[in-house]
Amino acid sequence: MTDTYFDGATAQPPHPAARDAYAAALSEGWAGPGRLYTLGRRSRMLLEAARQSAAASLGVTPDEVTFTSSGTQAVHAGVLGVIAARSRPGPLVHSAVEHSSVLHAAEWHERSGGTAISVPVDRLGRVDADPLAGIEDASVLVVQSANHEVGTRQPIAQIAANADGVPLVCDAAASLPWEPVPEGWSVLAASARKWGGLAGAGILVVRKGTRWRNPFPGEDSSIREAIGEVDVPAAVAAAASLRAVVAEREELSKRVRAMTERIRDHIAETVPEVELPGDPVDRLPNIVTFSCLGVDGEVLLTELNRAGFAVSSGSACASTRLRPSHVLQAMGVLSHGNVRVSLHRETTEDEVDRFLEVLPGIVEGIRRLSR
Repeated sequence: MTDTYFDGATAQPPHPAARDAYAAALSEGWAGPGRLYTLGRRSRMLLEAARQSAAASLGVTPDEVTFTSSGTQAVHAGVLGVIAARSRPGPLVHSAVEHSSVLHAAEWHERSGGTAISVPVDRLGRVDADPLAGIEDASVLVVQSANHEVGTRQPIAQIAANADGVPLVCDAAASLPWEPVPEGWSVLAASARKWGGLAGAGILVVRKGTRWRNPFPGEDSSIREAIGEVDVPAAVAAAASLRAVVAEREELSKRVRAMTERIRDHIAETVPEVELPGDPVDRLPNIVTFSCLGVDGEVLLTELNRAGFAVSSGSACASTRLRPSHVLQAMGVLSHGNVRVSLHRETTEDEVDRFLEVLPGIVEGIRRLSR
Protein backbone atom coordinates (compact mmCIF):
# COMPACT_ATOMS: atom_id res chain seq x y z
CA MET A 1 0.00 0.00 0.00
CA THR A 2 1.29 3.45 -0.88
CA ASP A 3 2.28 5.38 2.21
CA THR A 4 4.82 7.92 0.92
CA TYR A 5 3.45 10.64 -1.32
CA PHE A 6 5.97 12.05 -3.80
CA ASP A 7 3.57 13.78 -6.22
CA GLY A 8 3.36 17.23 -4.66
CA ALA A 9 3.64 18.97 -8.04
CA THR A 10 0.23 17.53 -8.93
CA ALA A 11 -1.43 18.29 -5.61
CA GLN A 12 -0.04 19.02 -2.17
CA PRO A 13 -1.65 17.49 0.90
CA PRO A 14 -4.28 19.91 2.23
CA HIS A 15 -2.63 22.57 4.39
CA PRO A 16 -3.97 22.75 7.97
CA ALA A 17 -4.96 26.35 7.25
CA ALA A 18 -7.05 25.15 4.30
CA ARG A 19 -8.80 22.50 6.38
CA ASP A 20 -9.65 24.94 9.16
CA ALA A 21 -10.80 27.69 6.82
CA TYR A 22 -12.94 25.33 4.74
CA ALA A 23 -14.66 23.88 7.81
CA ALA A 24 -15.39 27.35 9.17
CA ALA A 25 -16.65 28.69 5.82
CA LEU A 26 -18.80 25.68 4.99
CA SER A 27 -21.51 26.59 7.50
CA GLU A 28 -21.67 30.24 6.40
CA GLY A 29 -20.60 30.26 2.76
CA TRP A 30 -22.62 27.56 1.03
CA ALA A 31 -25.26 29.89 -0.44
CA GLY A 32 -24.82 31.64 -3.79
CA PRO A 33 -22.79 34.84 -3.24
CA GLY A 34 -24.74 36.60 -5.98
CA ARG A 35 -28.03 36.40 -4.08
CA LEU A 36 -29.48 39.36 -2.20
CA TYR A 37 -30.87 37.52 0.80
CA THR A 38 -28.92 37.23 4.05
CA LEU A 39 -27.30 33.85 3.35
CA GLY A 40 -26.11 35.10 -0.05
CA ARG A 41 -24.67 38.26 1.51
CA ARG A 42 -22.76 36.16 4.04
CA SER A 43 -21.22 34.12 1.24
CA ARG A 44 -20.34 37.29 -0.64
CA MET A 45 -18.62 38.77 2.41
CA LEU A 46 -16.55 35.61 2.84
CA LEU A 47 -15.61 35.64 -0.85
CA GLU A 48 -14.59 39.30 -0.74
CA ALA A 49 -12.46 38.68 2.36
CA ALA A 50 -10.80 35.74 0.59
CA ARG A 51 -10.13 37.92 -2.45
CA GLN A 52 -8.50 40.59 -0.28
CA SER A 53 -6.35 37.98 1.45
CA ALA A 54 -5.24 36.40 -1.83
CA ALA A 55 -4.45 39.82 -3.29
CA ALA A 56 -2.25 40.66 -0.31
CA SER A 57 -0.39 37.36 -0.68
CA LEU A 58 0.20 38.02 -4.38
CA GLY A 59 1.03 41.71 -4.08
CA VAL A 60 -1.87 42.86 -6.27
CA THR A 61 -5.16 44.66 -5.67
CA PRO A 62 -8.36 42.77 -4.79
CA ASP A 63 -10.20 43.91 -7.91
CA GLU A 64 -7.52 42.21 -10.03
CA VAL A 65 -8.21 38.79 -8.43
CA THR A 66 -10.86 36.32 -9.60
CA PHE A 67 -11.39 32.87 -8.12
CA THR A 68 -12.02 30.07 -10.61
CA SER A 69 -12.98 26.42 -10.32
CA SER A 70 -9.47 25.20 -11.27
CA GLY A 71 -6.09 26.23 -12.56
CA THR A 72 -7.12 25.02 -16.02
CA GLN A 73 -10.15 27.31 -16.04
CA ALA A 74 -7.91 30.19 -14.96
CA VAL A 75 -5.51 29.51 -17.85
CA HIS A 76 -8.29 29.22 -20.42
CA ALA A 77 -10.05 32.36 -19.25
CA GLY A 78 -6.81 34.31 -19.09
CA VAL A 79 -5.40 33.29 -22.47
CA LEU A 80 -8.61 33.30 -24.51
CA GLY A 81 -9.96 36.44 -22.82
CA VAL A 82 -6.90 38.47 -23.77
CA ILE A 83 -7.21 37.29 -27.38
CA ALA A 84 -10.95 38.05 -27.48
CA ALA A 85 -10.24 41.64 -26.45
CA ARG A 86 -8.18 42.26 -29.58
CA SER A 87 -10.01 43.83 -32.53
CA ARG A 88 -7.88 41.82 -34.95
CA PRO A 89 -6.43 38.81 -33.13
CA GLY A 90 -2.91 37.81 -34.05
CA PRO A 91 -0.95 34.70 -33.15
CA LEU A 92 -1.13 33.02 -29.76
CA VAL A 93 2.53 32.43 -28.90
CA HIS A 94 3.53 29.92 -26.24
CA SER A 95 6.58 27.95 -25.20
CA ALA A 96 6.73 24.31 -26.27
CA VAL A 97 6.80 23.12 -22.65
CA GLU A 98 3.59 24.71 -21.38
CA HIS A 99 0.95 22.77 -19.46
CA SER A 100 -1.65 20.97 -21.56
CA SER A 101 -4.25 23.61 -20.63
CA VAL A 102 -2.27 26.13 -22.67
CA LEU A 103 -1.85 23.72 -25.57
CA HIS A 104 -5.59 23.09 -25.57
CA ALA A 105 -6.29 26.83 -25.60
CA ALA A 106 -3.95 27.15 -28.58
CA GLU A 107 -5.80 24.35 -30.40
CA TRP A 108 -9.13 26.07 -29.64
CA HIS A 109 -7.77 29.32 -31.07
CA GLU A 110 -6.64 27.55 -34.23
CA ARG A 111 -10.02 25.85 -34.69
CA SER A 112 -11.58 29.30 -34.45
CA GLY A 113 -9.47 30.48 -37.39
CA GLY A 114 -6.54 31.88 -35.43
CA THR A 115 -2.83 31.09 -35.45
CA ALA A 116 -0.78 29.51 -32.69
CA ILE A 117 3.02 29.47 -32.60
CA SER A 118 5.01 27.13 -30.35
CA VAL A 119 8.41 28.55 -29.41
CA PRO A 120 11.17 25.97 -28.87
CA VAL A 121 13.20 25.58 -25.71
CA ASP A 122 16.80 24.57 -25.11
CA ARG A 123 17.93 21.22 -23.71
CA LEU A 124 17.37 22.46 -20.15
CA GLY A 125 13.74 23.32 -20.97
CA ARG A 126 14.23 27.09 -21.01
CA VAL A 127 12.70 29.42 -23.57
CA ASP A 128 14.73 32.28 -25.05
CA ALA A 129 14.43 35.59 -23.22
CA ASP A 130 13.03 37.14 -26.42
CA PRO A 131 10.53 34.52 -27.62
CA LEU A 132 8.70 37.00 -29.86
CA ALA A 133 11.76 37.71 -32.01
CA GLY A 134 10.69 37.42 -35.64
CA ILE A 135 6.98 37.12 -34.76
CA GLU A 136 4.72 40.01 -35.74
CA ASP A 137 1.41 41.20 -34.25
CA ALA A 138 1.13 38.56 -31.51
CA SER A 139 -2.07 38.82 -29.48
CA VAL A 140 -0.71 37.10 -26.40
CA LEU A 141 2.45 35.43 -25.12
CA VAL A 142 2.10 32.50 -22.71
CA VAL A 143 5.11 31.40 -20.65
CA GLN A 144 5.07 29.47 -17.39
CA SER A 145 7.07 30.77 -14.44
CA ALA A 146 8.73 27.37 -14.05
CA ASN A 147 8.22 23.99 -15.61
CA HIS A 148 5.90 21.57 -13.85
CA GLU A 149 7.80 18.46 -14.98
CA VAL A 150 11.50 19.29 -14.67
CA GLY A 151 11.40 22.43 -12.50
CA THR A 152 13.39 24.71 -14.84
CA ARG A 153 12.65 28.38 -14.18
CA GLN A 154 11.78 30.66 -17.08
CA PRO A 155 13.24 34.20 -17.42
CA ILE A 156 9.90 35.93 -16.87
CA ALA A 157 11.27 39.40 -16.08
CA GLN A 158 13.48 39.45 -19.20
CA ILE A 159 10.70 38.04 -21.36
CA ALA A 160 8.31 40.73 -20.12
CA ALA A 161 10.88 43.44 -20.84
CA ASN A 162 11.23 42.15 -24.41
CA ALA A 163 7.51 41.64 -25.02
CA ASP A 164 7.04 45.19 -26.35
CA GLY A 165 3.51 45.61 -25.06
CA VAL A 166 2.24 42.11 -25.89
CA PRO A 167 0.29 40.79 -22.86
CA LEU A 168 2.23 38.08 -21.02
CA VAL A 169 0.13 35.32 -19.48
CA CYS A 170 2.09 33.47 -16.81
CA ASP A 171 1.05 30.04 -15.57
CA ALA A 172 2.48 30.19 -12.05
CA ALA A 173 0.92 26.98 -10.74
CA ALA A 174 4.23 25.15 -10.31
CA SER A 175 6.22 27.95 -8.69
CA LEU A 176 3.76 29.90 -6.55
CA PRO A 177 4.00 27.58 -3.52
CA TRP A 178 7.80 27.94 -3.46
CA GLU A 179 8.77 31.45 -4.52
CA PRO A 180 7.40 34.82 -5.65
CA VAL A 181 6.65 35.22 -9.35
CA PRO A 182 8.98 37.68 -11.14
CA GLU A 183 7.40 40.98 -12.16
CA GLY A 184 6.27 41.93 -15.65
CA TRP A 185 3.34 39.61 -16.35
CA SER A 186 -0.09 40.87 -17.41
CA VAL A 187 -2.16 37.81 -16.41
CA LEU A 188 -1.34 35.16 -13.83
CA ALA A 189 -3.05 31.78 -13.36
CA ALA A 190 -2.61 29.24 -10.57
CA SER A 191 -4.24 26.23 -8.94
CA ALA A 192 -4.96 26.08 -5.21
CA ARG A 193 -4.26 22.37 -4.85
CA LYS A 194 -0.62 23.05 -5.81
CA TRP A 195 -0.06 24.94 -2.54
CA GLY A 196 -2.24 22.85 -0.22
CA GLY A 197 -5.62 24.35 -1.00
CA LEU A 198 -8.49 22.17 -2.12
CA ALA A 199 -9.35 20.89 -5.58
CA GLY A 200 -12.05 23.07 -7.09
CA ALA A 201 -10.30 26.41 -6.65
CA GLY A 202 -7.95 28.37 -8.88
CA ILE A 203 -6.88 31.99 -9.11
CA LEU A 204 -6.83 34.30 -12.11
CA VAL A 205 -5.17 37.72 -11.81
CA VAL A 206 -5.62 40.27 -14.59
CA ARG A 207 -3.54 43.39 -13.99
CA LYS A 208 -5.06 46.82 -14.45
CA GLY A 209 -4.58 48.08 -17.99
CA THR A 210 -4.78 44.59 -19.52
CA ARG A 211 -7.72 44.31 -21.89
CA TRP A 212 -9.94 41.27 -21.34
CA ARG A 213 -13.22 40.19 -22.92
CA ASN A 214 -15.43 37.18 -22.26
CA PRO A 215 -14.36 34.44 -24.73
CA PHE A 216 -17.03 31.98 -23.64
CA PRO A 217 -20.69 31.62 -24.67
CA GLY A 218 -22.85 34.25 -23.03
CA GLU A 219 -22.98 38.00 -22.74
CA ASP A 220 -19.96 40.26 -22.97
CA SER A 221 -19.64 40.29 -19.21
CA SER A 222 -17.01 40.99 -16.60
CA ILE A 223 -14.47 38.34 -15.67
CA ARG A 224 -16.31 37.27 -12.54
CA GLU A 225 -19.64 37.06 -14.33
CA ALA A 226 -18.02 35.05 -17.13
CA ILE A 227 -16.44 32.62 -14.66
CA GLY A 228 -19.73 32.13 -12.83
CA GLU A 229 -20.36 31.37 -9.18
CA VAL A 230 -17.45 29.70 -7.42
CA ASP A 231 -17.20 27.32 -4.48
CA VAL A 232 -16.95 29.91 -1.69
CA PRO A 233 -15.58 27.58 1.04
CA ALA A 234 -12.94 26.30 -1.41
CA ALA A 235 -11.99 29.89 -2.29
CA VAL A 236 -11.72 30.77 1.40
CA ALA A 237 -9.52 27.71 1.96
CA ALA A 238 -7.38 28.66 -1.04
CA ALA A 239 -6.77 32.16 0.29
CA ALA A 240 -6.05 30.98 3.84
CA SER A 241 -3.57 28.32 2.74
CA LEU A 242 -1.89 30.70 0.28
CA ARG A 243 -1.35 33.19 3.09
CA ALA A 244 0.16 30.45 5.27
CA VAL A 245 2.36 29.12 2.47
CA VAL A 246 3.72 32.55 1.56
CA ALA A 247 4.70 33.06 5.21
CA GLU A 248 6.63 29.78 5.39
CA ARG A 249 7.85 29.19 1.85
CA GLU A 250 11.35 30.69 2.13
CA GLU A 251 12.35 28.36 4.95
CA LEU A 252 10.45 25.43 3.44
CA SER A 253 12.06 25.91 0.03
CA LYS A 254 15.54 25.69 1.57
CA ARG A 255 14.69 22.48 3.41
CA VAL A 256 13.08 20.82 0.40
CA ARG A 257 15.85 21.91 -1.99
CA ALA A 258 18.42 20.17 0.22
CA MET A 259 16.42 16.93 -0.09
CA THR A 260 16.04 17.12 -3.88
CA GLU A 261 19.76 17.81 -4.25
CA ARG A 262 20.43 14.64 -2.28
CA ILE A 263 18.06 12.73 -4.55
CA ARG A 264 19.70 14.06 -7.72
CA ASP A 265 23.21 13.28 -6.50
CA HIS A 266 22.32 9.80 -5.25
CA ILE A 267 20.51 8.80 -8.45
CA ALA A 268 23.40 10.00 -10.59
CA GLU A 269 25.83 7.93 -8.50
CA THR A 270 23.84 4.72 -8.04
CA VAL A 271 21.61 4.26 -11.11
CA PRO A 272 23.50 3.45 -14.34
CA GLU A 273 22.37 4.95 -17.66
CA VAL A 274 20.15 7.60 -16.13
CA GLU A 275 19.35 11.11 -17.33
CA LEU A 276 18.30 13.96 -15.02
CA PRO A 277 16.68 16.55 -17.30
CA GLY A 278 16.20 20.19 -16.46
CA ASP A 279 18.44 22.88 -15.06
CA PRO A 280 20.36 21.41 -12.10
CA VAL A 281 20.62 24.81 -10.36
CA ASP A 282 18.11 27.36 -11.68
CA ARG A 283 15.06 25.26 -10.87
CA LEU A 284 12.21 24.84 -8.42
CA PRO A 285 13.28 23.29 -5.13
CA ASN A 286 10.81 20.41 -5.03
CA ILE A 287 11.07 18.57 -8.38
CA VAL A 288 13.44 15.85 -9.56
CA THR A 289 12.78 14.06 -12.84
CA PHE A 290 14.90 11.19 -14.06
CA SER A 291 14.76 8.88 -17.07
CA CYS A 292 16.23 5.38 -17.04
CA LEU A 293 17.41 3.96 -20.35
CA GLY A 294 15.73 0.63 -21.16
CA VAL A 295 13.10 0.95 -18.42
CA ASP A 296 9.39 1.28 -19.11
CA GLY A 297 7.95 4.22 -17.18
CA GLU A 298 4.70 2.47 -16.33
CA VAL A 299 6.51 -0.56 -14.96
CA LEU A 300 8.83 1.62 -12.88
CA LEU A 301 5.87 3.58 -11.51
CA THR A 302 4.08 0.34 -10.62
CA GLU A 303 7.10 -1.13 -8.84
CA LEU A 304 7.72 2.06 -6.89
CA ASN A 305 4.07 2.11 -5.88
CA ARG A 306 4.39 -1.50 -4.73
CA ALA A 307 7.36 -0.41 -2.62
CA GLY A 308 5.22 2.32 -1.06
CA PHE A 309 5.97 5.44 -3.15
CA ALA A 310 3.45 7.52 -5.09
CA VAL A 311 5.27 9.18 -8.00
CA SER A 312 4.36 10.37 -11.50
CA SER A 313 5.45 9.06 -14.88
CA GLY A 314 4.74 10.19 -18.41
CA SER A 315 3.46 13.69 -19.10
CA ALA A 316 2.69 15.46 -15.84
CA CYS A 317 -0.54 16.83 -17.26
CA ALA A 318 -1.64 13.52 -18.82
CA SER A 319 -0.16 11.05 -16.35
CA THR A 320 -3.25 8.86 -16.15
CA ARG A 321 -2.76 8.09 -19.85
CA LEU A 322 1.02 7.64 -19.46
CA ARG A 323 1.77 9.37 -22.75
CA PRO A 324 5.38 10.27 -23.50
CA SER A 325 6.04 13.68 -22.02
CA HIS A 326 5.67 16.51 -24.57
CA VAL A 327 7.93 18.56 -22.27
CA LEU A 328 10.80 16.08 -22.44
CA GLN A 329 10.28 15.62 -26.18
CA ALA A 330 10.48 19.38 -26.71
CA MET A 331 13.73 19.43 -24.72
CA GLY A 332 15.20 16.70 -26.88
CA VAL A 333 15.92 14.37 -23.96
CA LEU A 334 14.88 10.81 -23.14
CA SER A 335 11.08 10.80 -22.82
CA HIS A 336 10.44 7.16 -21.90
CA GLY A 337 11.11 5.45 -18.59
CA ASN A 338 10.87 8.76 -16.78
CA VAL A 339 9.73 9.40 -13.23
CA ARG A 340 8.95 12.71 -11.55
CA VAL A 341 9.53 12.90 -7.82
CA SER A 342 8.01 16.07 -6.37
CA LEU A 343 8.23 16.76 -2.66
CA HIS A 344 5.90 18.82 -0.48
CA ARG A 345 5.77 20.55 2.89
CA GLU A 346 5.23 17.28 4.80
CA THR A 347 8.05 15.28 3.15
CA THR A 348 10.58 13.95 5.66
CA GLU A 349 14.25 13.01 5.49
CA ASP A 350 13.35 9.44 6.45
CA GLU A 351 11.03 9.13 3.45
CA VAL A 352 13.78 10.34 1.14
CA ASP A 353 16.29 7.94 2.72
CA ARG A 354 13.97 4.98 2.18
CA PHE A 355 13.32 5.98 -1.44
CA LEU A 356 17.03 6.25 -2.20
CA GLU A 357 17.63 2.90 -0.56
CA VAL A 358 15.16 0.96 -2.72
CA LEU A 359 15.33 2.79 -6.07
CA PRO A 360 18.56 1.34 -7.52
CA GLY A 361 17.45 -2.23 -6.83
CA ILE A 362 14.04 -1.65 -8.41
CA VAL A 363 15.58 -0.21 -11.58
CA GLU A 364 18.09 -3.07 -11.79
CA GLY A 365 15.33 -5.65 -11.27
CA ILE A 366 13.25 -4.20 -14.12
CA ARG A 367 16.24 -4.15 -16.43
CA ARG A 368 17.16 -7.74 -15.56
CA LEU A 369 13.68 -9.00 -16.36
CA SER A 370 13.55 -7.10 -19.67
CA ARG A 371 16.80 -8.57 -21.00
